[in-house]
Amino acid sequence: MLYKIILYMIFIANLSMIFYGIYLNNQVYGSGEKIVGAGVLVFCFIFLPLFLYYRYRNKNIEDYIYKD
Repeated sequence: MLYKIILYMIFIANLSMIFYGIYLNNQVYGSGEKIVGAGVLVFCFIFLPLFLYYRYRNKNIEDYIYKD
């Protein structure tokens, strides 16, 4: 349950960072690009590995491997 709450919080914070960066980029050129880039990095290197661990932690990997 704790993982689910943490994932939701990171996802909402990540989306808000990206959209705020897009908003700032439309207002003042150049300042929003760093925020959008940070949002993408958080998504790729923090959110995605945590999400994959949460979804596949109790699964048997052998069920998903193709065997001849």
